Amino acid sequence: MTTTELATEELVNAVAAEMAAGIDLAVEDWMAQVDSALHDMHLTTLGRVNAVREVVQKYKQLTGKQRLESRQS
Repeated sequence: MTTTELATEELVNAVAAEMAAGIDLAVEDWMAQVDSALHDMHLTTLGRVNAVREVVQKYKQLTGKQRLESRQS
């Protein structure tokens, strides 16, 4: 492998690692919001469900998605 090929591979790996880290942080944030809503003892059960719905609605708004697709068959 040439020096240029190694440098390109290293760059691609670094970019992929940064993207993966960013995705991990985003998912962690969304899950923390859901977890917080589910464990908020100041809310009723219905209030917690509505708080989770708000998190999902915010996600849909930010991503422009109307519907979320399940990976399960």
